Amino acid sequence: MERRPDLQRAIRRTCLCYKSRARQQAMTIPTQSIDRRARQDRRNLEPHPITEDLADALIANEIELLFQPQWRADGSLSGAEVLVRWEHPDDGSLAGDALVAIAQSGGIARRLSRHIARGAFKAALDWPEDLHLSLNVTAMDLLDRTFAEGLTEMIADYDFPPERLTLEITEQALVADLDRSAARLDTLAQLGIRIALDDFGAGFCNFRYLKVLPLHALKLDRAMIEGIAGDSRDLAVLRGIIAMARALEIDVLAEGVETEAQRDVVIDEGCAYWQGYLGGKPVNAEVFAALISQQD
Repeated sequence: MERRPDLQRAIRRTCLCYKSRARQQAMTIPTQSIDRRARQDRRNLEPHPITEDLADALIANEIELLFQPQWRADGSLSGAEVLVRWEHPDDGSLAGDALVAIAQSGGIARRLSRHIARGAFKAALDWPEDLHLSLNVTAMDLLDRTFAEGLTEMIADYDFPPERLTLEITEQALVADLDRSAARLDTLAQLGIRIALDDFGAGFCNFRYLKVLPLHALKLDRAMIEGIAGDSRDLAVLRGIIAMARALEIDVLAEGVETEAQRDVVIDEGCAYWQGYLGGKPVNAEVFAALISQQD
């Protein structure tokens, strides 16, 4: 199939901008040598010392779900991303990747993911119908052959509209088996679930993802946003990505927006959504419900 000229130009412009930015960073960040033989195979890792504590916390419902607001370009609330936090008595507050790593080491990653999803669906059922729920999908989720089936069953159990759900997938989660991941995500996309490529710009920026995955949105990493209000090169990268996304007919969400200047730039340049501390820190379900009521 022959590509449209505007799409070819957008992709070429984005690649050039991204490579230029990467070269600039390479001049200021020292390259670290990596001994591949020293890397441990994750499959051979011993369970984390507090894995059993995490398992007990799941049973006792001690894992706290937090919701970070996401906003439309017109200033209205569009929904929230679900985040997770656990207060361990000895190790303190643990969240995100740390919790996932602990769960993976002890073979309870599936339990953690389903616990988060169930809690999120339960909370979001009370939201207005125009608000979306964003769930993070891990590498272990995509490697789990029952992932799509299990998620579909939970959606049915809670009678949650699939078109109100967005799955956020990072590049790291796709490295293991891109084609198989794409097939599983396509099954979910056919149900009406939206798929977003998270942390776009933070990794290798493999443009094959844009071709293979059933994407509805790109979620820009905060590194792509930090300098856009004062750095012409960063602004050029942003414009290239948005032009490419527009040619592919997918939305762009800017993450890590912390200043009004950054928000104004991402909106003016064409980002459909934004998220960051300027719009609100992650809060529990009750506080987020209060925020919703303030929008009426």
